[in-house]
Amino acid sequence: MKFPEGSFERTGREVMANPLALFECGVCWLVYDPTEGDPIGQVPAGTAFVDLPENWVCPGCEAVRERFLLLDDAAD
Repeated sequence: MKFPEGSFERTGREVMANPLALFECGVCWLVYDPTEGDPIGQVPAGTAFVDLPENWVCPGCEAVRERFLLLDDAAD
């Protein structure tokens, strides 16, 4: 799956990432783990970052999706 590399405002490049890759909020450092989903945002477990709703925001600080950074994708 293709994901933006870092935030759009930094690079605009796309990278391939495992659907189970972790993404970290660049504002509050909350980690989105697709195996857990987002109970606050009513996102079920097993939802990849790319499959999050367009209006989804960080449950920790309400930052938009573009503020999330791909963590090391060791499962590549």
